[in-house]
Amino acid sequence: MEREEQAKSRPVRIESEESWSRFQAQAISQASPVFVHFTASWCMPSVAMNPFVEELAAAYPDVLFLVVDVDEVKEVASKLEVKAMPTFLLMKDGAVVDKIVGANPDEIRKRLDGFVQTFRAFIA
Repeated sequence: MEREEQAKSRPVRIESEESWSRFQAQAISQASPVFVHFTASWCMPSVAMNPFVEELAAAYPDVLFLVVDVDEVKEVASKLEVKAMPTFLLMKDGAVVDKIVGANPDEIRKRLDGFVQTFRAFIA
């Protein structure tokens, strides 16, 4: 368990549709909640959120944090209908349960906290 938490303490950069599928399958099999940051290197608000996402990953070790560059992994962004950056998704069992569009750290933290609380209540 410690090894899994250590691996989840930093955001994982998704480099392909295959790696997306692999991490989603892993999260489902381990019953892990997933936080996804859709970003683009040309979008300054998105880039500015990177340290915040890293801070969240350290604060929520039970959550799998994924980072998807929409220009590098267009298929995933398209499939999940991501049209603006930054976009943040909260996922459970492979399904999107919440979507936050825009760089709003307070709102993101509030929604992530609520999501984690309901997830903990569900597995308890």
